[in-house]
Amino acid sequence: MQIHFFATLRQIIGQKTVVFELPEDSTVREMVEIVVSRFPPMRKELLDENGDLWQHVHVFINGRDAPYLAQKMETIIASTDKINIFPAVGGG
Repeated sequence: MQIHFFATLRQIIGQKTVVFELPEDSTVREMVEIVVSRFPPMRKELLDENGDLWQHVHVFINGRDAPYLAQKMETIIASTDKINIFPAVGGG
């Protein structure tokens, strides 16, 4: 499964896209855990002290932000899904 990273997250990962092997029927939450286990510095960027996704981080599955999916972080993802992860974005 390809996961695309944006902005400052690319600096941590070292590239735009990373291929991950996920077990079949993995959830969005499990996918995020696999990302942070492979790239430990991502933990503080993506997860709060309770292990929940920071509200300012956006994980898009096929163009929809994970909190707005039917099952939220427990949504099952497929290897064909398009996944994009964005950090907080600010500007003025």
